[in-house]
Amino acid sequence: MFARPETGDLAALQSSFAHSLLSGEPAADGRLAVHRNNMKASLGAALAARFPVVLRLVGVEFFRAMAMVFVERHPPRSPVLAAYGAGFADFLDGFEPVADLPYLADVARVEWARHLAWHAADAPAISIEELTAVAPDRLDSVRFRLHPGATVVASIWPVISIWTTNTFDEEIKPIGPDRTGESALVTRPGLEVFVNAPPPGTGLLFEALSAGIALGEAVAQAERAAGFDTAAALSLLFRSGAVTSLAVDRTDRQDHR
Repeated sequence: MFARPETGDLAALQSSFAHSLLSGEPAADGRLAVHRNNMKASLGAALAARFPVVLRLVGVEFFRAMAMVFVERHPPRSPVLAAYGAGFADFLDGFEPVADLPYLADVARVEWARHLAWHAADAPAISIEELTAVAPDRLDSVRFRLHPGATVVASIWPVISIWTTNTFDEEIKPIGPDRTGESALVTRPGLEVFVNAPPPGTGLLFEALSAGIALGEAVAQAERAAGFDTAAALSLLFRSGAVTSLAVDRTDRQDHR
């Protein structure tokens, strides 16, 4: 029979092995080199699955090489593979070989938001009728609880147009320099992730509501954006499944669900 290793010895062995896999030091053992290459290949494949539009924009071979650079600079810090890739967009911001694709990082942010939405906890959405049922004199004090998978990605680049044509179109549609920046509202109301183009100011409204700010003040903050339409923004938030509950600030603090 084999002796069971002491807990401390086993933890030290696992830690040492993990360090050897993740370090950039040359592998003295050929077996370690095989494990390291397999690990890098697995992480690279995970990145490719998470960022398919980025892959399409730069090409398979370039993406593989870029992914290996990311893996070496940013090894995983969690045993959960689904958590890997959180810093990929920030990495692209400073990766000189893609400097001529300045929109690439924001496209990656949209794709990462979709990944997070897919893995977020389930939370049933409510309809806008829940809001219209609130007394008009209490609307300003309504606080929203937003879906854990809902995110807004704001960009100075037309990221939704870039993501859409590279996801759904057989032939990529050209996007000229006249196209303005776009924001993406990413939600998962059920079992499918959606990417919507919100009207101006929705991102500011979403940010304020997600911070727990009451509706009246949140709308005031969103009105800093030119062309903000409260009804249009709220309609999209509810229609896309971004709102899971409401609470009215009052003495008896009534909840609307």
